[in-house]
Amino acid sequence: MKVILLLLCFFSTNLLMGQAAFPASWVGDWSGQLEIFTATGKVQEIPMELHIHPLDTVPAAHTFQIVYGEDKVTGNRPYELVTVDAGRGLYLMDEKNSIKMEAYYINGKLVQWFEVEGTLLYTTTELVGEELHWEIVSGSSTPVSTSGNQKVDGEDIPPVKTYSVGAMQRARLRRG
Repeated sequence: MKVILLLLCFFSTNLLMGQAAFPASWVGDWSGQLEIFTATGKVQEIPMELHIHPLDTVPAAHTFQIVYGEDKVTGNRPYELVTVDAGRGLYLMDEKNSIKMEAYYINGKLVQWFEVEGTLLYTTTELVGEELHWEIVSGSSTPVSTSGNQKVDGEDIPPVKTYSVGAMQRARLRRG
C-alpha cells in the first residue's frame, strides 16, 4: 500500500510539474533555424534565438528577447512579455521602443495579431514537447476580394473580405 501511495504522489507531482504555468514553463534559452517561405518555396534560412527569463526589475514580466541571424547586435530584439491578466490569458509584448502590443495565451499558444504599415501579421508560439514552435504569417491589409453582401434564399449574407498571404516564417527552437 505504501508503494502505491508513493507512486501516486510521484506521478501526481510529475504531472503538475509538466503542466507548469505559462510563461514559467517556457523559461530558458532557445535556438534553432528560422525558415522563411513565399509561394515559390523556402527563400531564406537564418539562425534564431529566443531568450525567456523572469525579470527582477519588473513584476510579472519576462524577457522575450529574439535574436535573428549571426549578428547578435543588429539582430537583437530585446522585448519583454508582461502578464496583464493570466486568468484571461492577456499579456503585453513591450518592444521597449514605445510599441506595446497585446498578446493572448489561448489553448497553450501565445498569439498576436497586428498591423504594421499596411501589413497584417499573425504570430503564434507554442511549446510542443521539447520544442518551441514559432510562426508568423504576413500579408497585405488591403483586401484582395469581397464576396457575400447579398440576400440568398431570404438570408442576409454578410460581406466577407479575404486577404493575401505573402510570406510565412517558421522556427522550431530547442533549449540549449
